[in-house]
Amino acid sequence: MKQRAIWSAVLVVGLVAMAGCGSATGSGGSGGGAEGKLVVWDWKSGEASAAPYLDKAKADFAKKHPDVTVEFVAQPFDQYYTLLGAAIQTGKGPDVMLFNGGGQIRDRVDALVPLDEYLAEDRERLAGWDAFTKDGRTYAGPVTLQGHPIYYNKAVYEKAGLDPAAPATTWTEFLSDCAAIAKAGAKCFALGNKEGAGIQFWLSALGSATLTAQEYDDWVAGKRDWNSPHVKRVFQLWQEAGDAGLNTDGANSTAMFNDGFALFQSGKAAHVIGLMSDVGHWKDFNEFLTPEKLGVMNAPVVTEGTTPSLPFDGGIGYGVAKWTKDPKVAADLVRSLTSTEALNAFYADAGAIAADTTIDVSQGGPAVAGIVAETADGKPALHVALSSKTLDLMGRLSQQLLSGSAGVDEVVRQLAASDQAG
Repeated sequence: MKQRAIWSAVLVVGLVAMAGCGSATGSGGSGGGAEGKLVVWDWKSGEASAAPYLDKAKADFAKKHPDVTVEFVAQPFDQYYTLLGAAIQTGKGPDVMLFNGGGQIRDRVDALVPLDEYLAEDRERLAGWDAFTKDGRTYAGPVTLQGHPIYYNKAVYEKAGLDPAAPATTWTEFLSDCAAIAKAGAKCFALGNKEGAGIQFWLSALGSATLTAQEYDDWVAGKRDWNSPHVKRVFQLWQEAGDAGLNTDGANSTAMFNDGFALFQSGKAAHVIGLMSDVGHWKDFNEFLTPEKLGVMNAPVVTEGTTPSLPFDGGIGYGVAKWTKDPKVAADLVRSLTSTEALNAFYADAGAIAADTTIDVSQGGPAVAGIVAETADGKPALHVALSSKTLDLMGRLSQQLLSGSAGVDEVVRQLAASDQAG
């Protein structure tokens, strides 16, 4: 992403990048900009931790449009894009919609209003725009930043006789640490891959430690060389980690949200590739491990000469449907949903790393401080550059790699074909 903000002490779903999860309240509610009413679809508004954020946003919007009613309809995350796709096909549905950054929104921009003219005043204050942009136009206002730190449990390190202040910096050292962790009765990684999302986190977390800087930049720019030995190495490491028993048992039958993260929180694994925001993140883990026992580390170097960096992008953001009656009023709601006061509440209550660069999160604990420090040199997550179709295929193929029913060469061949077709 071009706009890399450096905060004095910062941060905020999502999603969730790609991931995210939410509670459902049903699939009803269609808007189309009915007179005096806006309907919002998301997967967050049913969550108690998001209530203060939404209250602040609704209050801000009410000051600008006191005669417009706003209805939030929380959809189940695992059905969200299917339901949204049906609404898009009919041209009838919500006025404002929540999206994960990357392929999920880029694949649907034909149904959205470009928001550049409406959100111009927010460009400097908010970060993460690139994840919601296609062909030079912006289709959503960023709410959070989302990325994939590698968290580790310092208590497990101590039990294994490792120095929790000095996690491994190379893959060889990391495997040695994993062996010590196994002797102490824990697994190296907590992994839930039932949804097929684990491989997305893996690709992005280890990518900067495996691909050269040029390969990384080319990948994000759309010039992906799937035949590169370094690209193949990422998938080989995924398979090797499974074969070597580094992951918690039954990864393909374990849901990432939230069973995989629970394995880490319970001390059954020393590491987890988690999220910066929403769930499976520093605030969740602090509650179980305590801030003092939660560590954040860079990916260990796989390819000599690489410089590991934090992968992050815009996490979640709200867009406006083309069929809404008054795009400016709907865009004003997006502005309220990305206002400083609302996003500060989202950080404080949900632990989201807000896209608002003015928010101070210096009291969030050491893990947040570590994440914040890494955002200065962070790069876009590799999986966010892929289409939703290719991500879905990668999820299925990742399960086959873990089960041994597919090999790396065949998996990479299929992914290359899907990516090029897109």
